[in-house]
Amino acid sequence: MKSQSIVPFCGHIKGGMRPGKKVLVMGIVDLNPESFAISLTCGDSEDPPADVAIELKAVFTDRQLLRNSCISGERGEEQSAIPYFPFIPDQPFRVEILCEHPRFRVFVDGHQLFDFYHRIQTLSAIDTIKINGDLQITKLG
Repeated sequence: MKSQSIVPFCGHIKGGMRPGKKVLVMGIVDLNPESFAISLTCGDSEDPPADVAIELKAVFTDRQLLRNSCISGERGEEQSAIPYFPFIPDQPFRVEILCEHPRFRVFVDGHQLFDFYHRIQTLSAIDTIKINGDLQITKLG
C-alpha cells in the first residue's frame, strides 16, 4: 500500500482476513485530537452500510479505546477495558491487528492491548480497512 494516505482513508485488504494475517497502521496523532477510528469491514458499501468486523475508536477526552462491531446495521456490545491509553497527541504510533482463529489481537507500539473475539465468522469477507479522525497515516501494510 502507499506510504502517505489521506484521512478519511478506505483501502482494500487483498484476499480478506485469515488466521495469521496482520494489518499494520502507522501514523501520527494530531496535535489537538478528539478521536480517531480504525475499522475492518466487509466491503466498502455505504448504503446499506457494510458490516464492521471490528471498529477501534480512540477517544482522547475520556482516554478510552472503544471496540465494537456492526452487523446488519446492529451494533454489538461495546468493549472498553484497556490496561492504559496508548495514544499521545502529536506523537507517532503503530497499531497491529493480528487475525487469529477465534479473535483479533490488537497491539499498539508492540504491546498487546486487548483481544476482540470474532463476531463475523467468515473472515475472508473482511476485506476493507477504513480510517478516519484526528490522525495522519504514515504507513499501511
